[in-house]
Amino acid sequence: MLIQKFYDAFARLDAEAMVSCYHEDIVFYDPAFGELRGDRVRSMWRMLCASQQGKDFRVSYSDIVVNGDQGSARWEAQYTFSKTGRRVHNKIQATFQFQDGLIINHKDDFDLHRWAAQALGWPGRLLGWTGSFKGKLQKQTNQLLENYTEALP
Repeated sequence: MLIQKFYDAFARLDAEAMVSCYHEDIVFYDPAFGELRGDRVRSMWRMLCASQQGKDFRVSYSDIVVNGDQGSARWEAQYTFSKTGRRVHNKIQATFQFQDGLIINHKDDFDLHRWAAQALGWPGRLLGWTGSFKGKLQKQTNQLLENYTEALP
């Protein structure tokens, strides 16, 4: 099953196995990055997996459902947020669309305010629910992604 293959690879931090599950025209969305397309999606997973190698990152998943060209899963990530040293336990609902036997659309939905409170402490509790926080976070994560891709050979 494709979704299981994706999350098994994520649990191993095997970005290449993860991105092999994606259609060439993949579209991804989550609250932290916003919408990404194509190579930027693949680069995001490569960056995230590389950043967690040798650290306390853990992924678990459950409730995989596939119905024709659509699917869903629940997954959880547990890790230490590097900027603050705070523990995060993020609970995510994922939805998928499939085309040609691959994932063409992947959306991860999670409570950004809850994540911000865990990752950032009181500033996240105060501001994590605002649109301006979400915009600033997406700008920062996309800049990290840009820096990562520019540094590649």
